[in-house]
Amino acid sequence: MSAAGGVDSIRVAAVQTVSGSDVGANLAAVEPLIVAAREQGAALVLLPEYFGIFGARATDKVDAREADGHGPQQDFLSRVAREQRLWLIGGTVPIATADPARVRSASLVFDPHGQQVARYDKIHLFAFSQGDERYDESKTIESGSAGVTFDSPIGRVGLSVCYDLRFPELYRSYRDVALILVPSAFTAVTGAAHWHVLLKARAIENQCYVLAAAQGGMHANGRRTYGHSVLIDPWGTVVAELANGEGVVVGEIDGARIAQVRRDLPALSHRRLA
Repeated sequence: MSAAGGVDSIRVAAVQTVSGSDVGANLAAVEPLIVAAREQGAALVLLPEYFGIFGARATDKVDAREADGHGPQQDFLSRVAREQRLWLIGGTVPIATADPARVRSASLVFDPHGQQVARYDKIHLFAFSQGDERYDESKTIESGSAGVTFDSPIGRVGLSVCYDLRFPELYRSYRDVALILVPSAFTAVTGAAHWHVLLKARAIENQCYVLAAAQGGMHANGRRTYGHSVLIDPWGTVVAELANGEGVVVGEIDGARIAQVRRDLPALSHRRLA
């Protein structure tokens, strides 16, 4: 058994995409990557933020919104999880809200039976202004309000999305988890500066694995995303990584490694502040 209460080990995968504005085309492009991950033994596959819609305008995802429980992206996730018999996490899907101008950016977890078992709505909304680059997700996204975990074969898994990575208190609230998931679409600028530092910090301070699936390349809308989908172990060591372009990162989540790190350096038991 692992330190987090699951099986000894499982293989996991992060899918990296360079998505565009056509939902159907994006889903058609990502399915073979999921299948490839499964063929390499992955039992849990994470897709990046905006895997189904990375539009020319921020409002494009609002136009592609789906009612909670049904829609092209949700039906796709359910079908592929069931057909491939794996845990499949759709990085984000735009879910409709009462405000017709905004959506929830929801990370959806489907089990090997194709059933949705968890939903996390992105809490922290990205804003950035440097030169010609300007982003403000709050204009089109309604913030979530609570962290979410789910039980997997390897133990408890904590959910987050992209910009959440800069807010360690979210991950601390998850307590004893074996794995943290970070579907993302980091910009080239912020990714080059902070991506690896932040991911390693979250793994080290929580003494767990971190799996990050990213958008990675030049998109049709002219935006460049950083890529570098990666699996990092509890010591902060990179297990597997893909720099740019479409592809799959596959690696092992080892319960014995979690237990060893926590035994050698029992930092989690030394916490004094809530």
